Amino acid sequence: MRTKLPNSTKMIVMLAVLVALVLLPAATMAQSAGQNDEALAGLIDEMLAPMFTPDAPGAAVIVVRDGDIILRKGYGLANVELGVPVQPEMVFRLASVTKQFTALAILMLSEEGKLALSDDISKHLPDYPTHGQTITIEHLLTHTAGVKDLESLSARRALSHNDLTREELIALFKDERLDFAPGEAWSYSNSGYVLLGAIIEQVSGLSYAEFIQQRIFTPLGMTHSYYDDTTHLMPGRVAGYSRTADGYTNAEHMSMTHPYAAGSLASSVDDLARWDAALYTGKLVKPATLRRAFKPYVLKNGQSTGYGYGWVMGNYEGHPIAEHNGGINGFHTQVMRLPADKVYVAILTNMDNPPVDLGDLAFSIAARVIGRPYQDPLAITLPASMLAAYEGVYLFNGQPAVVIRHEDDHLTLQTGGPASVLRPLAADEFFITSAPSRIKFTRNDTGKVTELHLQKRFTLWLGLPKSDQPLPASPTEEAYE
Repeated sequence: MRTKLPNSTKMIVMLAVLVALVLLPAATMAQSAGQNDEALAGLIDEMLAPMFTPDAPGAAVIVVRDGDIILRKGYGLANVELGVPVQPEMVFRLASVTKQFTALAILMLSEEGKLALSDDISKHLPDYPTHGQTITIEHLLTHTAGVKDLESLSARRALSHNDLTREELIALFKDERLDFAPGEAWSYSNSGYVLLGAIIEQVSGLSYAEFIQQRIFTPLGMTHSYYDDTTHLMPGRVAGYSRTADGYTNAEHMSMTHPYAAGSLASSVDDLARWDAALYTGKLVKPATLRRAFKPYVLKNGQSTGYGYGWVMGNYEGHPIAEHNGGINGFHTQVMRLPADKVYVAILTNMDNPPVDLGDLAFSIAARVIGRPYQDPLAITLPASMLAAYEGVYLFNGQPAVVIRHEDDHLTLQTGGPASVLRPLAADEFFITSAPSRIKFTRNDTGKVTELHLQKRFTLWLGLPKSDQPLPASPTEEAYE
């Protein structure tokens, strides 16, 4: 939900581009596709153990290939105060990983003829103001509706401790102007998935929680999955924490009525593996229907968004990737599936700002499982005079998001944490060491740098315009490579 997206960002997928993942030495990367599962599990365990230490909040991880579990393990503590270690069957908040369940619920109702993805949402939510625009259900699914993101509103944050009804939650954003005309741009919006939850309830006659439980969790045998309600007992529920400069604190309370259909589900890695396995079958919806969820939406200008229905889509060396992350008070999550290889990785942590980019970590694991560990490209050298042109503050949704600095013979990229060193791949194109990301700069007709584009793990490119704002104070931490 609160994809501080990176965070979650907010924006789920993108700004975390800076956190470079420290990989194992090159010698250990020489894993071949024929390596046995035991050796592969040992390799993955060696990667994970230093990242989630026994005396701190931790993670539950599962790695599956073609139905066989390669690794299933807990790391760190589920409850720091009590010293209880994480077990893989324990229950974590999923945050925005919830969205793929909400999207599947919509597809189920579509297949039953109770709604159409092309429906104007006014058909099902007649009191919702669309500001003279046609907003379809598919626009909500793909974050192309232009509906103001709930998480950007100070009014929502001020009420974070308060339980809200569905109507009170929608009232927080329904009168906000659209960010753009539906179908003309892409911008991550939790509000859109709140509206999808309302549509599910309106069409099905069930609450969102009842629908997900009765139509998805129970049929799939997901016995450790819930709509999270802090007043209910949830066996195996782990405690959530925030990492600070001085250690860890208990995460700030947030009423789970706020994330709702955008981020209020909780589950275990075991149940998520069951969910992934079901997506290869027709148990919930027909394969032809499900394929729509994994097809990136194309804007009116013909540009692909890289986002389907609750999934970010990418491709690594000919291997399709579908993934999503999530961040909410006390928790950060990542799931990744390579459907052609039947590989699935789920990482659930009980800290909302883990010390590693979970997406890069999941990708690194998945790449090893398919026998194609990621290798950095060869860097070139660019003159200092060229590097200086890229320096500046770049905006996301009108707010400062990325700072590029020219330092001696290199550039650094920073979004709030430690800066990352950029290595030139070509003129106007850079990469971060050991991170499967690319940074491109575009210029206007006069040659002036006007925009920075981030590509995270070979998925969509995110454009951030360059501003005239002065650089903030230099970071105190050494740039990270």
